[in-house]
Amino acid sequence: MKRTNNKNRTRKVTIRLTPEEYEQLNNRYKKTTCRKLSDYVRNLLFQGKVTILTRDQSMDAFMAELILLKSELSAVGNNFNQAVRKLNAMQHYPELKIWLLTHTQMAQDVVKNVDTIKINIAKFSDKWLQE
Repeated sequence: MKRTNNKNRTRKVTIRLTPEEYEQLNNRYKKTTCRKLSDYVRNLLFQGKVTILTRDQSMDAFMAELILLKSELSAVGNNFNQAVRKLNAMQHYPELKIWLLTHTQMAQDVVKNVDTIKINIAKFSDKWLQE
């Protein structure tokens, strides 16, 4: 059975490049979303769309700091929550009960703010990873 609409590529075009030219072409290709060098060259040749990935390397150190900050915030939130629960369990000391009643809302606010910061860091890191 013979196909009438053959989409296979049967023609070959060969070009010669210097090692420097090839290195330049290959470096540009690596920054794109093309899976193969031939796809990249074909897109350039026929003026198709070529998507180039860029990454702001100055943000790498900042992201590393944000990741450490996120871990620290998680630890602070967990420790604070554990401390409040332990204080709540102690019912022997009346002063402790008064302190607990006045600071329960503060504890909830701290945990809520830590969670909000963690969510914002996650959104920022997702956006950073896409670039």
